[in-house]
Amino acid sequence: MGAERESVIEALDLTIDAHVHTGFAAGRDSVGVVVSAADQAGLTALTFADQVGPETTWLSAYADAVRRARQRTEMTLRVAAEVEVVQPDGWLAWPTDLGHLEAVSVAVSRLPLNHGLYAPREVRAMLTTGELTPEQVAEGLVTATVQGLQRASRYAPTQLARPLSLLAQVGLDDAVITPDLAAAFASACRETGTLVEISEAWRCPSARLVALLRAAHVTLVPASDARYAAEVGHWQYVRRV
Repeated sequence: MGAERESVIEALDLTIDAHVHTGFAAGRDSVGVVVSAADQAGLTALTFADQVGPETTWLSAYADAVRRARQRTEMTLRVAAEVEVVQPDGWLAWPTDLGHLEAVSVAVSRLPLNHGLYAPREVRAMLTTGELTPEQVAEGLVTATVQGLQRASRYAPTQLARPLSLLAQVGLDDAVITPDLAAAFASACRETGTLVEISEAWRCPSARLVALLRAAHVTLVPASDARYAAEVGHWQYVRRV
């Protein structure tokens, strides 16, 4: 296992950060401050992936800010956005205008079921009462993720934010992901050309899933998911897995 972990690290380019936030949404700092911090961290590429939805009105200004920053750095800067899966069939909470985006980071922060969209606390309660089983949660999460990637990839290059992190949030070990579910998950990532983020902030996916994805020839990328500029390009969890 040690050799396998070592080869995973060698396969990752730790001079890129595939997911950072700014003050436009969940972050705290401007695009320029984030770029300066990334420069200081020795990065060569940075993907901005602020959270967006149907009510988002600032995408044009956001993209302009990234384009202006390109003139002041040799780093590769990419304009992306984090978009949530909100239905079991993979439908996403798209912003009105996708024209500014060079990539989409697909996220599943709540569990989409036929009768609603459930936050982690609600899923935990349903597990406690027996309304949901761990197997149903795992299948629902993987299915929504797969469908979301397939839908998003029709519009832009895709990456996957904090893969299957909902499991840990509801108190489930990723051992609940059966070999069949893991195979379907990996196949969807590979077939859609999705970059799977290894998230520093969210500590996911696990070493087990990293190994499974790597064996399936899925492309993995380091992602800080940083809210603050000082967090950009700094790796602890990523190196461990």
